[in-house]
Amino acid sequence: MGLVFALMWSSAFSSARIIVANAPPLGALSIRFLISGIIGVLIARWLGQTFQLTKAQWKATIIFGIFQNALYLGLNFFAMQTIEASLASIIASSMPLMVAFSGWIIFRERLSSLGALGLFLGFFGVTVIMAVRIEIGADIFGIVLCLLGAAALTIATLAVRGASAGGSVMMIVGLQMIVGSICLGSVSLVFEDMSVTWDWPFVLAFIYTMLVPGLLATFIWFKLVNRIGAVKAATFHFLNPFFGVLIANIILEEEISGRDFIGVLIITGGILAVQWSKQESR
Repeated sequence: MGLVFALMWSSAFSSARIIVANAPPLGALSIRFLISGIIGVLIARWLGQTFQLTKAQWKATIIFGIFQNALYLGLNFFAMQTIEASLASIIASSMPLMVAFSGWIIFRERLSSLGALGLFLGFFGVTVIMAVRIEIGADIFGIVLCLLGAAALTIATLAVRGASAGGSVMMIVGLQMIVGSICLGSVSLVFEDMSVTWDWPFVLAFIYTMLVPGLLATFIWFKLVNRIGAVKAATFHFLNPFFGVLIANIILEEEISGRDFIGVLIITGGILAVQWSKQESR
């Protein structure tokens, strides 16, 4: 489940890059969420699920809709107008490190020396890659937006813990997408020009992003977090740098430097160290 989720999630960066080259990022994302959300709710009703969620589920649905869909994905879509999909996926991979760091600072969770080393290595790896990309002209504002997006995804991940404990997972998935659609649509109507360049790559990328990374991957994510917990589930994001860079190279022909590869290895090692430290603490 974790491997399938990581592959689906990582592929979204390349398809998003195609979308933002043809349409306003926030508007396209809002429409995608609206369609995916309606499909999700209809599937949930077909499965017999209702809108009668628990208080904790409603809270998680709203927070997840705002922080993952509106902020994390909205910021990433906007940033990918000026930065490459591979770079966006690498920055997003810092999310598990942010989850572990938040657990240590906010929730006072015990952090072993191995976990501390993992955090250091992970953030160092992200810094190495960002330094390389800045040297060759990557847009700093776009990088900052991706970093803020990763922080928003961290909040969403911590908030979703226990959200699926009461069942109705597909209903939660559909509703949180509608929440994101409303937030992004409101901003798009004010600030964006809704002109779209229609071609087959854009149409296919939009449909794929809506159904696979959007609907199916989110459903798997909820189930995964409920099964193994937010911290352990977040560690599957350590595959995002590898998958994200590989897919961007294959689909978009984005170049990969030797220092990029080294940075990806450092990040992966750091996240694995955090994962191992969590297992040892148990």
